[in-house]
Amino acid sequence: MNILYLKYAVEVARTGSISKAAESLYMAQPNLSRAIKELEASLGITVFTRTSKGMIPTPEGEKLLQYAAGILRQVDELENMFREDVSDKQVFSISVPRACYIGHAFARFSRAIKPGGRAELFYKETNALRAVNNILHADYRLGIIRYAAQHDRYFKDMLEEKELQYELITEFRYVLIMGKHHPLAQKEDISFEDLSPFVEIAHADPYVPSLPLSRVQKEELPDNVERRIFVFERASQLELLSSNPEVFMWVSPAPQDLLDRYGLVQKKSSANTKLYKDVLIYKKDYRLSELDKHFITELCEAKRRFL
Repeated sequence: MNILYLKYAVEVARTGSISKAAESLYMAQPNLSRAIKELEASLGITVFTRTSKGMIPTPEGEKLLQYAAGILRQVDELENMFREDVSDKQVFSISVPRACYIGHAFARFSRAIKPGGRAELFYKETNALRAVNNILHADYRLGIIRYAAQHDRYFKDMLEEKELQYELITEFRYVLIMGKHHPLAQKEDISFEDLSPFVEIAHADPYVPSLPLSRVQKEELPDNVERRIFVFERASQLELLSSNPEVFMWVSPAPQDLLDRYGLVQKKSSANTKLYKDVLIYKKDYRLSELDKHFITELCEAKRRFL
């Protein structure tokens, strides 16, 4: 088996496209297509289903890609073992939901970088599906996924199927944040009806395995609000909240210093009883590094302080 072909397959899975993968690999698209076909022929399986939406890994392909990512990681480690000045390199990677307490933990954790040494830390805010795919196909080491507790079985079945270890970090109910000058900023307990005239900032990428997207969107984006702004970047969400007195957002509880920095207030809503879970995930055969453990310590401390 050609190890390069494994690298090509992992890149196709990451980009979801032969053309995009060929561009990032600096090779011709026909050559990449031929390499993928040769890999499939040599193994006797179909690695990707070719659809109008791109290249989708088959169940057999997902298993191959999982092993391929591990093999490529070991090859990199072997090469690095004999290079100069790499033994002290600190590497950390994680995909997370957009959450203030997790961002706070990462900021404190970043102080652990050794002075004078080499370090690469990757922190990606994204949804649960991409967090899982980043571990399986993009060589991320850790992930945190968020989902409604009512969908616990769907997620645990999916994590078991993909051979991912999972550990509960916390359970919580969403609170509201809005600017200090929002018309509801002085109200003690805010109802869904109170929110209906205003504009919600939403994430726009809900996901539950084995459930139709339309059903998940219906549950996560109820009909009581008619105007929404879909924003993926947490910093942009906070800027919107601080500058537009008509918007609000549902979030996990936020640190007071962050609220003060952006001129925001945090409000409770007794009407919102839905419970959410944040769950740490990583491959079952992965051994947590000292750097990973340090981050988890900071994460648990932030959870205790803010949730």
